[in-house]
Amino acid sequence: MPHTPSPATAVIGAGIAGLACARVLHDAGHPVVLFDKGRGPGGRMSSRRLPVAVVELGAQFFSVRDATFRRQVAAWQAAGCAAPWPEALWQVDERGWRRHHDDLERFIGSPRMSAVTRHLAEGLTLIAGTRIERLTGNAGQWWLVDQHGERHGSFARVVISAPTPQAHALVASHDGALATACEAVIQRPCWAAWALFDEPLPALPGVDDNWQAVRLAPGHGSSPLRFVSRNDRKPGRAAQGESLSLLARIDWSQARLEESPETVAEALLDAFQRALPGDLALPRPRSLGAHRWRYAQPDVFATGEAVNQDYRRSASGLALCGDGWRGPRVEDAWLSGHHLGETLAAAIGEQAGETPAG
Repeated sequence: MPHTPSPATAVIGAGIAGLACARVLHDAGHPVVLFDKGRGPGGRMSSRRLPVAVVELGAQFFSVRDATFRRQVAAWQAAGCAAPWPEALWQVDERGWRRHHDDLERFIGSPRMSAVTRHLAEGLTLIAGTRIERLTGNAGQWWLVDQHGERHGSFARVVISAPTPQAHALVASHDGALATACEAVIQRPCWAAWALFDEPLPALPGVDDNWQAVRLAPGHGSSPLRFVSRNDRKPGRAAQGESLSLLARIDWSQARLEESPETVAEALLDAFQRALPGDLALPRPRSLGAHRWRYAQPDVFATGEAVNQDYRRSASGLALCGDGWRGPRVEDAWLSGHHLGETLAAAIGEQAGETPAG
């Protein structure tokens, strides 16, 4: 008896792009299964729990420019999983510490960034702790093979929201056009560190005590830092201990990709110490560490037809979405996955409508 492939869609990667795509398909009534190598959803929007604090080591906030994304963020706010932040943003440049003002709307997950992705994942089938290493099959009947050699499937279509180097490894032997598209997108690394303190940070001369985050202008004293946030000043975390998230510059991270997390964390904390106004000293950290994102930010954006520029899809049933196809922001990643989900849902609906009853 011939095998009838499942009409389900597999989504590899449960970051915000993969979740956005899966959410559209699920809400349209189409079966979808998510796979992620991590312990849960989130990707670069995940949060890390320390003994007395929660810190973000990926996205520190997300900004809003697009009307569709603005409506989604409003829904997250209504659900209680997102809130405005930072509202006290500073900048350090050759003139010192100054308030940063612009017209952008910025938000964060509440009480932690991962609240957004967990909200998106509600009701979805997620197989966590599973790294998909290769695909087998062909159009309409795809199997996913994990790190243990176990096969999952079959699936009518596969969406890959992983960074382009990882996506390339999965599609290269099946779809030359998608593989070529992946090669056009360079994903660069980023180191992110945390520092947890038992004592409060010192008051900064000329800076409000409630400062929440600071951007370090490019070229400021050749600092490796580009952004620092105070995690206890984020919504819902007033009771936790004083802690900092310190994000390194992309070029600095690239040059020190293979250094130890301990060395990187010390370098980034020292850079923040040197950026403080006046002759101030930070308290000794209770805990200090760093995380390396090997594929943190797209450096070269893919190009293509205007109607299809923020995702890629082929007749083989394989599709790609994520920040590399649109831009480096959280908003870009969500829009890429959301638009792909809409396109796939419409195509599945049309296909079902063409199938004769009985």
